[in-house]
Amino acid sequence: MPTVEELYRNYGILADATEQVGQHKDAYQVILDGVKGGTKEKRLAAQFIPKFFKHFPELADSAINAQLDLCEDEDVSIRRQAIKELPQFATGENLPRVADILTQLLQTDDSAEFNLVNNALLSIFKMDAKGTLGGLFSQILQGEDIVRERAIKFLSTKLKTLPDEVLTKEVEELILTESKKVLEDVTGEEFVLFMKILSGLKSLQTVSGRQQLVELVAEQADLEQTFNPSDPDCVDRLLQCTRQAVPLFSKNVHSTRFVTYFCEQVLPNLGTLTTPVEGLDIQLEVLKLLAEMSSFCGDMEKLETNLRKLFDKLLEYMPLPPEEAENGENAGNEEPKLQFSYVECLLYSFHQLGRKLPDFLTAKLNAEKLKDFKIRLQYFARGLQVYIRQLRLALQGKTGEALKTEENKIKVVALKITNNINVLIKDLFHIPPSYKSTVTLSWKPVQKVEIGQKRASEDTTSGSPPKKSSAGPKRDARQIYNPPSGKYSSNLGNFNYGERFRLGTSRGGRIT
Repeated sequence: MPTVEELYRNYGILADATEQVGQHKDAYQVILDGVKGGTKEKRLAAQFIPKFFKHFPELADSAINAQLDLCEDEDVSIRRQAIKELPQFATGENLPRVADILTQLLQTDDSAEFNLVNNALLSIFKMDAKGTLGGLFSQILQGEDIVRERAIKFLSTKLKTLPDEVLTKEVEELILTESKKVLEDVTGEEFVLFMKILSGLKSLQTVSGRQQLVELVAEQADLEQTFNPSDPDCVDRLLQCTRQAVPLFSKNVHSTRFVTYFCEQVLPNLGTLTTPVEGLDIQLEVLKLLAEMSSFCGDMEKLETNLRKLFDKLLEYMPLPPEEAENGENAGNEEPKLQFSYVECLLYSFHQLGRKLPDFLTAKLNAEKLKDFKIRLQYFARGLQVYIRQLRLALQGKTGEALKTEENKIKVVALKITNNINVLIKDLFHIPPSYKSTVTLSWKPVQKVEIGQKRASEDTTSGSPPKKSSAGPKRDARQIYNPPSGKYSSNLGNFNYGERFRLGTSRGGRIT
């Protein structure tokens, strides 16, 4: 094993040789042997080996292996020095191997070391993006779980920082090709990260690129298979995939395939869905996704069938008014519970698809069904007005910090939900039913309206009452039960939504 003095002497020989440095193979071999020495010798070897690496191609394997030994040394300072110098070995055919080594080194738990590995990977990415990707994807496909996990996270966080001259079209095509291989067997979390990676690629920002991503998600969601509502993994996979697909949909990238699958396979099984996520209202989550997708449907072969399934499911949440006894009191013991969050989603979805078949209610339903539906709508609308009045009264005069309390946040969302339903019900009461109004779903940010721009519909979030329509819907001959407002207003202080008001909440009770 060479001493520190011998290492310096041989370094001097190589440094002084200038253009003839390649003729001093023995001197370079002494430096390689420095990795077998003590701490001081190893530190010098970590610096000297990469400096003269390019001059000795016949010793390339020995040099890389020697540096790799130093990258795995017990002394953290030696490891850091060796890792810092690794990009100097990334020349020609050695680059993919160096990328592979650096990817494996991502498993370190030392934060300074981890940052050095990241910087080294970024450095060689800029030298040869394709070669670096080869090393990264090799470990993602075949490496240890911790290496795979960190390599995927590296791609998801660092790719977007690279300049366009590095991420060329050819490089992005390679990322897509390799990602498809990985997506054949991924966890839910990995799938989300890969969608983040792919949706950020410039070449996939086009309509055709977005469509390609939608098809990728549809394949992952297994939309060709029969849906199994009792299998939590099946349910979770569909939800994970759909969440990734929703941001991709637009007026040119259609959600038709997903919406059809939800209407045919999921809606009929809504009440039997199981989920591995504790505290998640799985039914509401499904209905929210369906509502968001319904705005972007293209031509639909089974439009009428899908509308019928939506209509039937909507009826389940829009009860008939209770029968009245001869004395005018309710014959039943309980008034129906009005689940507004569910109804907002279903009514919105029905309204969106109804635009494509506007005569569905008048021409596709028999007169008795239409009459029944209008009775339900009117009963629901009356209960709705009670809640809207109570909510406006409760929020009246509250601004700023007062609206940020948890209770008032819930009331603000509740007001959005009820106002949305109110607008949509008014549309359906037109003769013939109209589908012209637009609303912003209660969990989505409100779109700002430019000054001077005419609103497409009434403001559904204002605290002031909507203007009365000059021509309201004609009443059915049957007497409709009107819920007494006093009974609800006495409970307003506590606002027990669990009994009367189904709000969308996710983990931890946060409004979604």
